[in-house]
Amino acid sequence: MRRALRLARRGWGWTAPNPMVGAVVVQGGEVVGEGWHAELGGPHAEVVALTAAGDRARGADLYVSLEPCNHHGRTPPCTEAVIAAGVRRVIIPVRDPNPVAQGGVDRLRAAGIAVTEGVEAEAAAELNAPFLFAQHHADRPFVTLKLAVSMDAMLAPRDRSRLQLTGPEAMREVHRMRANADAIAVGLGTVLADDPTLTVRSGRRPRQAPTRIVFGEADRVPRSAALVKTARRVPTWVMSRGPGETELPGVRRFTAPTLEAQLAVLRHEGIRHLLVEGGAGLAGELLTAGLVDRLVIFRAPVLLGAGALAAFGGVELDATAPGELPGRWQVVTERAFGHDQMTVYAPAASSAR
Repeated sequence: MRRALRLARRGWGWTAPNPMVGAVVVQGGEVVGEGWHAELGGPHAEVVALTAAGDRARGADLYVSLEPCNHHGRTPPCTEAVIAAGVRRVIIPVRDPNPVAQGGVDRLRAAGIAVTEGVEAEAAAELNAPFLFAQHHADRPFVTLKLAVSMDAMLAPRDRSRLQLTGPEAMREVHRMRANADAIAVGLGTVLADDPTLTVRSGRRPRQAPTRIVFGEADRVPRSAALVKTARRVPTWVMSRGPGETELPGVRRFTAPTLEAQLAVLRHEGIRHLLVEGGAGLAGELLTAGLVDRLVIFRAPVLLGAGALAAFGGVELDATAPGELPGRWQVVTERAFGHDQMTVYAPAASSAR
């Protein structure tokens, strides 16, 4: 199953709104076929793996990182291919909550195929967390908040000058994260201070460029901003809370009175996974409202000291553990990128919204 999950990741940035899925066919303790869902509309992982296995799939075990689909969509049901291949047992970590695709386990069992559930369930659910979230939440996107901070949980120096805290290894990981998001967002302050482009500029490019989103009043977004200058090439939206008259060439403007209402608009417009990259005010508002589903913090080995810009926009931090949030957050994973340390947090079930 761990091999199936590694294969699934090869579809990163290319399968949305469908999940990433990998499959491994095992006969007599030997891998005889494997595959993954490479891109939206392409053959599913099970079909690729079973095709690779050929006749050796008969009587074999099939490990799949998500319940095989049981419906006609862009491709035929995977359950039909599994049954036709003569597989004796299917092993999955989690069921597919999509009401259109679900039912694969029941269909396989009805055909006499043994099904084992729950293997590496936590890892499989984390891999496709935005997809799984979208099946149960139609009111907003899955929100990943990414921040680069100093060891004392600061975002920018006292003079607010632009400073690249993290090194090239961490930046490459950020671009990889961008490639798997439907949209990348920042607050207006970040646009004014940093003039970002919010594009994927390293690693494998995604199937389609993520939409760039600015939370703030359109009247204050400069026409000279890089986001505006490139808006006709890369989709760029501004989420405002009040009326305004400024027209920005190529930029779509939406008006909603609250942050929650703005997120609802984004979900209605097809944004299922939103990657927020700052700044402090937007981060603090999202955290205070309980609207963050994954918090990704890159800690750089520097201290910015008193008077620097706090990373969480007024949210009270634990002074005994710089950069840690109070409340019920749990560590999903930790990893070093060069001299920087990345920690991914998830809200505990009882505190998640």
